[in-house]
Amino acid sequence: MKHADLVAKARRIKLVLTDCDGVLTDGGVYYGESGEVLKRFNIRDGMGVERLRAVGVETGIVTGERSPSVSKRAEKLKITELHLGIKDKAPLLAEILNRLGLTAEQVAFIGDDTNDVAILGLVGLAACPGDATIFAREAADYRCQAFGGQGAFRELAELIISCQGGAPVPDRGSE
Repeated sequence: MKHADLVAKARRIKLVLTDCDGVLTDGGVYYGESGEVLKRFNIRDGMGVERLRAVGVETGIVTGERSPSVSKRAEKLKITELHLGIKDKAPLLAEILNRLGLTAEQVAFIGDDTNDVAILGLVGLAACPGDATIFAREAADYRCQAFGGQGAFRELAELIISCQGGAPVPDRGSE
């Protein structure tokens, strides 16, 4: 995608939706006898949520998991657009758009795997972490340099903030 086209898409964004595992985390999970014990989140991604909110862009999490740690992280970041246990994410997008009065072009989604491909094809700006599966990479407009759980969400946030009046966006060419 041409740099100018990417900038134009990012300028329209009013809502950034993200998958959790593989985007906000590195995809790993620690299990104990009673099930899931820990997920590791990147604090810089949390600052990305706050920085987006400061420029009028809201955020939400759409994940196939029903993880208490994701709920706690969303609560900490004051993310109210939280959707757990969503296996088919594309139909949820229509409900969100209708409820919030947005168009698909005003939404960005960042996902990393096959279950994100359908929604990536429906939003105005589709992104993936640098270590996403080939399926997500092929569906994305923007492939972050950062990996999942290592600042990919923050990288997308800074891109959007920059395009909406912040610092200039570096042209990474065809990366």
